[in-house]
Amino acid sequence: MATGQDLLRRSHPAADEDPDRLLVAAGEAEKPRRAKRVASLDIFRGLTVAMMILVDGAGGEWPVIGHAPWNGCNLADFVMPFFLFIVGMAIPLSLKRIPNRLLAVRRVVVRTLKLLFWGIILQGGYSHAPDKLSYGVDMKHIRWCGILQRIALAYLVVALLEILTKDAKVGDQPSTPCSIFKLCCWQWILAACILVTYLLVIYETYVPDWEFTVHNTDSQDYGKVFTVACGTRGKLDPPCNAVGYIDRQVLGINHMYQHPAWKRSKACTNNSPHEGPFRKNAPAWCQAPFDPEGILSSMSSILTTIIGVHYGHVLVHMKSHLNRLKLWVPMGLALLIFGIILHFSHAIPLNKQLYSFSYVCVTAGAAAIVFSIFYFLFHVSYASSLMYMKVCCASCVMATHSLFRVDILGLRTLFLPLEWIGMNAMLVFVMAAEGIFEGFLNGWYYESPNNTLVYWIQKHIFIKVWHSQRVGILLYVIFAQILFWALVAGVLHHLGIYWKL
Repeated sequence: MATGQDLLRRSHPAADEDPDRLLVAAGEAEKPRRAKRVASLDIFRGLTVAMMILVDGAGGEWPVIGHAPWNGCNLADFVMPFFLFIVGMAIPLSLKRIPNRLLAVRRVVVRTLKLLFWGIILQGGYSHAPDKLSYGVDMKHIRWCGILQRIALAYLVVALLEILTKDAKVGDQPSTPCSIFKLCCWQWILAACILVTYLLVIYETYVPDWEFTVHNTDSQDYGKVFTVACGTRGKLDPPCNAVGYIDRQVLGINHMYQHPAWKRSKACTNNSPHEGPFRKNAPAWCQAPFDPEGILSSMSSILTTIIGVHYGHVLVHMKSHLNRLKLWVPMGLALLIFGIILHFSHAIPLNKQLYSFSYVCVTAGAAAIVFSIFYFLFHVSYASSLMYMKVCCASCVMATHSLFRVDILGLRTLFLPLEWIGMNAMLVFVMAAEGIFEGFLNGWYYESPNNTLVYWIQKHIFIKVWHSQRVGILLYVIFAQILFWALVAGVLHHLGIYWKL
């Protein structure tokens, strides 16, 4: 006699390959089908936002998690590539069906403009939160580039290519590794063109001598003009690389980032990797601006998004969890190993400021591995447990689904804060990572702007209790920022409130 599970499988033969379909089939009669979120992608997105809050808030006290001064790769240097990889993965999911190309293009352009708007507001110099209680920027010194601007560029280019090259026939769904590579052929052609162009420009562009004026009012050299001697090509050092040269020519030196990480390098300060006063014999370029999200490096960053798009297509078109992982994991390991070889063979150094090719490989490979781990924990482990359970009826299937979806292997509950952050990533990014909420709180002070609720909590609840500035700040960031905003995002998720662009 056939069991309830057998009947379900006969009516839904794909259930053996994708257990999630079994759950949908079991619940069809009870409630309407709704669009499902990919839990592992939400958790990965939440982890990336949490990492950004951590490195921004505690990186000054813990340089090992802050940005590398030049060559190398610390924890903070993985944040931007992780964002770009996630954006790439989300593109095939959001553009899974394109009934009207014109409307899809319009949606992509509108979203890009929103990202640019928030990027300029938050990182162009208009917002001075959380430390300064003022707003506004001199248009002669506004910064045009930034994190959201880079994401906007990568999203616009890759999403438009996805729309224009996507086959309108919904029935032609590739399901093999070769067919998925064929589906993404235009993306890989674009990636090859970007890589060749980037390498040619960075190694063949002649960088002449250049000069700059010190605009830092706290510097004893304020107002002085310095000249940096270059007259070379193919250099990847701080003062004479083509990335900075192109930004100075196109953006203008006054519109570049005024506090580059290289100021913490050994050439500039004896306190390296911590911030500190410049050495007496420090080279002039130590005080010069440099934009880590500049034009040429942002062009190279599109490569990370394209790799994410390929992973997204695997997720959309391959229905077996294990077959997805068989493609994801080897490709991620190959990228990671290849990038490490490039760095340690001194062929192409790991460098976030230049967004070097080795940096693309290492960070994209790391993103792929981290996502694959989350996917295994929250999809494969869950599916395997479900398939081995003896379920006799549709209601039992749904009950088993609820049980394991809540806490598979005891890990789901542990990662719920990251999942909540991932569902409301833009809100947490703006309020916590960019310090808007702390800036609001700092606006309500008693007698002195340094006597605020934020400073009081840092000093009396964390720093004094642990008798350590470093440990206190670290714990403050973890509990008063990351965990606090995770709980806020959880409440908003319960209410069905999300900030979407």
